Amino acid sequence: MTDARVVRSQLAKVRAFVKGLAGATEKDSHGSPGFFVKKKAFAYFCDDHHNDGRIALWCAAPLGAQAMLVDSDPDVYFVPPYVGHLGWIGVRLDRAAPWEQVAAVLEAAHAVRMTPKKRSKK
Repeated sequence: MTDARVVRSQLAKVRAFVKGLAGATEKDSHGSPGFFVKKKAFAYFCDDHHNDGRIALWCAAPLGAQAMLVDSDPDVYFVPPYVGHLGWIGVRLDRAAPWEQVAAVLEAAHAVRMTPKKRSKK
């Protein structure tokens, strides 16, 4: 079970930060606050998802970032279910991660989803 005060506080921080990202919107997605750009999700706020006990963000990430972050601090970063195989990163908001790091992950997630995919030449 998570602390409701911490959930509200962290979600407010995330919302305030995301509000400043170009074209970002929020809508409920799968029962959690989801953050989108160009109709593509770039982050989800998860509160005790399937009783995992975490207050966390699941964020799109640049290629290679997931392994680097999880290896650097597995107490804060993790491979989230469902989207982890796509390279997304989980960030625990109920740990002592500096807000600057959380903001950097959100900013990178937004940038990844803003950038159009390159089509392969055939």
